[in-house]
Amino acid sequence: MTIAKMKELLSSGNEKITVEFKSCTNEISESVYETVSSFSNRYGGWIIMGVDDGGTPIGINRKAAKNMKRNFVTQLNNANKMSPTLYLAIEEFEYEGKLLLWTYVPPASTVIKCSGKVYDRNDEGDLDITDSPIQMENMYARKTGTFSENKLYPYATEDDLRMDLMPTVRRLVENKNSEHKWLKMTNHEIMVSAGLYEKNLVTGEKGYNLAAIMLFGKDEVIRSCVSGYVTDAIYRAENTDRYDDRLLIRTNLIESYERLMEFVAKHTSDKFYLINNVSTSVRDIIAREIVSNILVHRDFSSAYPAKLIIESDWLRTENWCRPRRQGNILGDEFTPYPKNPLIASFFTTIGRSDTLGSGVKNLYKYTPIYSGGGNPELYEADVFRTAIPLTKKAVKDIETGTALTEREQLVYDMICENQKISIDDIALKLDVTRRTILRDVQEIKKKAFLVYDKKASLWKLK
Repeated sequence: MTIAKMKELLSSGNEKITVEFKSCTNEISESVYETVSSFSNRYGGWIIMGVDDGGTPIGINRKAAKNMKRNFVTQLNNANKMSPTLYLAIEEFEYEGKLLLWTYVPPASTVIKCSGKVYDRNDEGDLDITDSPIQMENMYARKTGTFSENKLYPYATEDDLRMDLMPTVRRLVENKNSEHKWLKMTNHEIMVSAGLYEKNLVTGEKGYNLAAIMLFGKDEVIRSCVSGYVTDAIYRAENTDRYDDRLLIRTNLIESYERLMEFVAKHTSDKFYLINNVSTSVRDIIAREIVSNILVHRDFSSAYPAKLIIESDWLRTENWCRPRRQGNILGDEFTPYPKNPLIASFFTTIGRSDTLGSGVKNLYKYTPIYSGGGNPELYEADVFRTAIPLTKKAVKDIETGTALTEREQLVYDMICENQKISIDDIALKLDVTRRTILRDVQEIKKKAFLVYDKKASLWKLK
């Protein structure tokens, strides 16, 4: 949150469909949780506490702030209060001499209840639609059209899932929070609490959803439900034409995370940094954010494979997504939007990702430390791409302009994968003119070794 962003949110002086002011100064009011439900069930939005209905800051009692933050997180993880349980960050913000509390609530892929009731959002506030069949049906239709992770598989049973992973899940949860409610729940209760087993209140169908399949499914079950699912990990240093090492991963997301982290550790050097006087692996922090992103925030309805590519000086990833915007993502202007909220929340609970939006902040914080000054490059479009400089050479390439642009990198990657590909084929795949690709190729030749052998009809790379 920046001063400019907070000023923008407060400047209208009125609440709206994605902004809610709460005047609570000493404790979190019940209406805050109702707004969390309504925002989750609609477009998401910002809740700012310590502000009156007109947008005027009145401030939070500074002595009460710590308990308010703790109670907020506790209640969101209380299955009797919120169902499914949520994990949101609540942060302090100094504004015009007043202490405010704020949180961003992302839209959820499943219906979120507060105290057993379902709330929806309109310009007038939070509406209880629990007993309105038409509004409930519209809500389910809206979410089904937006998210794929909540697609129900009513005939899937525990036999289709890797429930032997539950001890690992409990251990990870306990490492993060030794008092978490999941530690006292049965396997099925955890699946319900996490929103992985649900009931469609319109059709009455009950069952495991796609999020459950992706997190716990056996390999053959995942292949049946998402036939194109694969994560392609490539190490390309000596053999730049193809690869020096490759790992194709088609297993559940819990184990996929472990294998990808091991792959990054195998092919990159480790660097440690003192954080709160504790020696910490900066490489592991960066890898954690990168790996979590391509596993959690991808669009599983697409057969486009997610990729993690390690080169001598760069670590790159790409995955298909449903973009809310297109362009570069900067660390101080990013508005988080989860592609798979249930999976994202599960990863946060087991400690494999932080709260929504923190990943971008961590990449901007730790990449310069690891690379010696370079910032990450994040670009959101139909294919979400990240590029992490690993060495000072990569940083120098950025500074001197020898780094490839987004489209130049796409062209170069296509040539690396198919050295017989033609200019016309590249132009067709990228939906641009032949002249544009010829211009890109000329720029690539200035920045990297690239030659076209007309006799052999073959690209040569170094």
